[in-house]
Amino acid sequence: MNNKLYGNLIFELSKKGRKGYSLPKNRFGEYEIPQTLRRAEDAQLPECDEMTVVRHYTNLSANNFGVDNGFYPLGSCTMKYNPKINEEMAALPQFTNLHPLQPTETTRGAMAVCTLLKRALCELTGLADFTLKPFAGAHGELTGLMVIRGYHESRGDEARTKVIVPDSAHGTNPASAAVCGLEILEVKSTKDGLVDIDDLERLVSLEGPSIAAMMMTNPNTLGLFERDIPKIAKMIHDCGGLMYYDGANLNPMLGACRPGDMGFDVMHINLHKTFSTPHGGGGPGSGPVGVRKGLESFLPFVSPYNSGNFAVVMRAYAYILTLGRENVKMVGPLATLNANYIKETLKDVYELPIDGLCKHEFVFDGLKDKSTGVTTMDVAKRLLDYGYHAPTIYFPLLFHESLMIEPTENESKDTIDGFIAVMRKIAEEAKTDPELVKSAPHNTPIGRVDDVLAAKHPITTYKQMINDNN
Repeated sequence: MNNKLYGNLIFELSKKGRKGYSLPKNRFGEYEIPQTLRRAEDAQLPECDEMTVVRHYTNLSANNFGVDNGFYPLGSCTMKYNPKINEEMAALPQFTNLHPLQPTETTRGAMAVCTLLKRALCELTGLADFTLKPFAGAHGELTGLMVIRGYHESRGDEARTKVIVPDSAHGTNPASAAVCGLEILEVKSTKDGLVDIDDLERLVSLEGPSIAAMMMTNPNTLGLFERDIPKIAKMIHDCGGLMYYDGANLNPMLGACRPGDMGFDVMHINLHKTFSTPHGGGGPGSGPVGVRKGLESFLPFVSPYNSGNFAVVMRAYAYILTLGRENVKMVGPLATLNANYIKETLKDVYELPIDGLCKHEFVFDGLKDKSTGVTTMDVAKRLLDYGYHAPTIYFPLLFHESLMIEPTENESKDTIDGFIAVMRKIAEEAKTDPELVKSAPHNTPIGRVDDVLAAKHPITTYKQMINDNN
C-alpha cells in the first residue's frame, strides 16, 4: 500500500504538536510524584489526531485474518468457529466485574459455573476430577506432570524421573517434562506414523523402574488414531508408570471415545481450542488438568471458583450447553469427515506419506510433483493470494515438506470445496508457471518477508527518527 495512512507505523504518522484527546479541567489539585517514580526523559509517544489514529488501527485490523474472515485450516491448533453467544455470556457484567478478594458468598454464580464445567469435562473425558487453574495447554502439561511426580514421591518411588515421549509429539511435551525436572526418553514411530511397540518394549525393559509416565497425543500429531493404546497403557502401568494424555487433539474425540476409558491417568485440555475461545497471539488460554479416581488429592488445591482464565471457562460452558448432550457427539465425527474428504480429494496432486483413515487432521509432504521446485512454503504463500490462511507447515518434523491441514467440524462442504479448488489450482500453477508460486504472495499489503532475518535479528522497539516533519 502506498497510502501513508494505511502503510506506515503510527510513529511515522506523528506530527509534533498534534493531539487526539482533550482532558477536563483539573479539579483534584496538584500532587508531587516522587522523584524515584519519574522518567529521566519524556516517553517517545506518537502525536496524532483522533481520526488518524482511528483510521490507522481500523485499517490494520482489517488486515488481520481469523475464523470470522475465512477458512483457517491450521493443523494441530483447532481454529474452530467461536459462536458469539459465548462471547456475550463471558461478557456479562455479573461475571466480568467479579474481584478475587470479594466475599465468597457473593460469587456463588461463578462457583456454580466452574463446578458444572468440571462435571461436564469429567463426563466427556471419563476422568474423576479436574482443576481449572492452569492458564494454558503447556501450563496444564507442567501441572499434570507435577501431579504425576507428586504421586510417585508420595509412594517413596523417587527414582521415577523419566518420561517417554513419541518422536511425533508436540514440542511442548519434552519441554514441559524438562521444566518439571524429568528426563525425556524418545520412542520412535513406525512407517505408518504410530508408536513403535517394539521400540517401546525396549525402552520399558531398559528403563522400567525409572519411568514416571508416558505422554501421548491421540489422535497423534499426524492425525492418526493410536490403535495400540490398550497395549501401551498396560505396558506402562505394569512397569509402575502413569499414562499422560496431551489434550491438544481432543476435538475429534468428542462424542467418539474418552481418554479415561483408554487407560490414561492424567490429562490436560486446551479449553480455548476444543471448547471454542478465540485464540492466537499468545492467549487467552486455559489448560484444565483432569485425573482418574485415586489421584484427586494430587491436584493443586484451589477454591472451587478459582480458575486460571475465568472468561475462557465461561465460553467453554456456554459452548457445551449450546450443543447439549446429543449434538456434542457430532463434533468428532464431523471433524473427521471433513479432514478425510480434503485428504482423499487432493492426494493425487499432493504427496500423502501415510495413506488410510485420518481423524481431524492429516499431513501432506508437499506437492506430488517435486520436479517443479515449488516448496511447501511457496504453496502456503500462494494461498494468501486466494484469501485462505495457510495450514501449518514444516510440522511435524517427520517429513521434509510437511503441510498439515485441519478443517474442524464447523466448515461447510461449499467452503471446503473452494479450498480444494484453490489447492488444485496452485498445484497446476506449480507446473505451468512455477515462478508465479515461488514469488507469492502478490495480492497482500506486504510481500514475502525474510523470515530468517526477522527471527535472527528481530526489531522489538521503534526508534523514533527525527526529521523535518517533526
